[in-house]
Amino acid sequence: MSHPPFSPVQARAARLRIGLTPEQAVAAMAQLGLYRPVQALLAWESGAMPPSETELFALADALWCPVPVLMDLTPRSLREHRLARQFTAERLARRIGMDPHDYARVESDHRWRGTDRQTLLLADALGMESEELLGVIGRAGELDGLLRQAVEGRWKQHTGSLALLVGAPERAVARALRTLHQEYARFNERYMGHLVARSDQARLKEIAAERTGWLNALPDRFLHLIGHDSSR
Repeated sequence: MSHPPFSPVQARAARLRIGLTPEQAVAAMAQLGLYRPVQALLAWESGAMPPSETELFALADALWCPVPVLMDLTPRSLREHRLARQFTAERLARRIGMDPHDYARVESDHRWRGTDRQTLLLADALGMESEELLGVIGRAGELDGLLRQAVEGRWKQHTGSLALLVGAPERAVARALRTLHQEYARFNERYMGHLVARSDQARLKEIAAERTGWLNALPDRFLHLIGHDSSR
């Protein structure tokens, strides 16, 4: 599982708002049962290393701060809604009666496979109306498909459709798509560069695996980008 979205700027601002030193902040986390050295907090606030999901939850509690503030976004994807309610993937899976591996695949593939009962339990756990939840999980497959078309082809022609699908300003969507298109192009450039240089197959497979992982996380990456952009 990749690291959760995290804003070093918002984390430091939240700590300063309640007047805690870095030492006091990690002491507050320790009282909550999570022991981390002050160097870890400083690394999060400097952007050198993002916290894990568990660390994000503990930091939010220690700073009396909602998780979405530290993520610096409005939850849009299923994973972001889960993080906002401070559920690990395994804990939420067990709460709704789903095998943790199956739930993890739902988030990675962006395709809901739950029963009607699991859908109702999920909506209750995330504090959402069923219609709102269905909007989140029902659009995932369409979002994934449109994003793949955009990064692999001409991204500009997909701006309007994606803006309508996720309810975001076209300018924010355009900026996110441009960034994603550039990131995808760099994968291809690296792959072709190693292919021309006749690099060994292990290196080519490594780059291909990185690209596959990037594509699997594409909807979360896109929603994270437009969340940051629209918050400016």
